[in-house]
Amino acid sequence: MEPKLFVATKAFIIYREKVLIVRESHSYADGTNAGKFDVVGGRMHPGTRFDENLKREVKEETGLDIAVGLPFFVNEWYPKVRGEQWQIIGMFFSCRAQGAKVLLSSDHVDYLWIQPTDYAKYPLIENLVPAFKAFIEL
Repeated sequence: MEPKLFVATKAFIIYREKVLIVRESHSYADGTNAGKFDVVGGRMHPGTRFDENLKREVKEETGLDIAVGLPFFVNEWYPKVRGEQWQIIGMFFSCRAQGAKVLLSSDHVDYLWIQPTDYAKYPLIENLVPAFKAFIEL
């Protein structure tokens, strides 16, 4: 059976030279990385502009308002979600936050503002490692 195909936008949210990472909750229905850190983002809604989709996801998941910058990395991953094989094409964008006060949704249980070069010190989902390497090289 062919995997379900999704496109996702992912935000490297920057505030005072730090990047926001969020820890996935065990209760997140579509989650496959409970307990690991990710950056904010989500699957595109058909008919929605990529930047509006990303702003909406960030607002829903963190309460933050952002300015969406340029894309800097594209990756894909193949999670199994509720018994279905998915293929997700992820576009990573550099974004700027207008503040640092985060109000997490129920999809996440913790957040940190980290120095981008310190990413290896945290239990990140695997697809973030090459994204952080690309981000550092900007």
